[in-house]
Amino acid sequence: MTQESHVSQEPISLDRALASFTDQWSPRIVTTVNDYDVRIAKVEGDHLWHVHDDTDEFFLVLDGELHIGLREPAGERTVVLPKGSVFTVPRGTEHKPYAPVPTAILLLEPTGTLTVGDRHDEVPDHVDATTGHALT
Repeated sequence: MTQESHVSQEPISLDRALASFTDQWSPRIVTTVNDYDVRIAKVEGDHLWHVHDDTDEFFLVLDGELHIGLREPAGERTVVLPKGSVFTVPRGTEHKPYAPVPTAILLLEPTGTLTVGDRHDEVPDHVDATTGHALT
């Protein structure tokens, strides 16, 4: 799919876009900005430990609450993002998102970035290893 197919000439309702799918941990591309995808996802439970070697990963919590475990040089810690919060995981930082309740997130990542990063634990069945799906 070409980048142009992700750019809409009309406003996109995030509520409608989120209502158009039910899959967990399977992001949909709502638009592109330069060489970046704007993705939305429904999440609940664990993702997996993974690393993006060459890119930061931006999270915005649209609804619910997201926890992100981080493995940093100083040790492990968890950041908690309530609705309306943003956080950027720096490139090269091993991290594991977890949602204790049904949660909707928006992600900003370079086009073609895998949801499971460049290095990762074994991918569980409930996690979609993808570069994002088009909205239908």
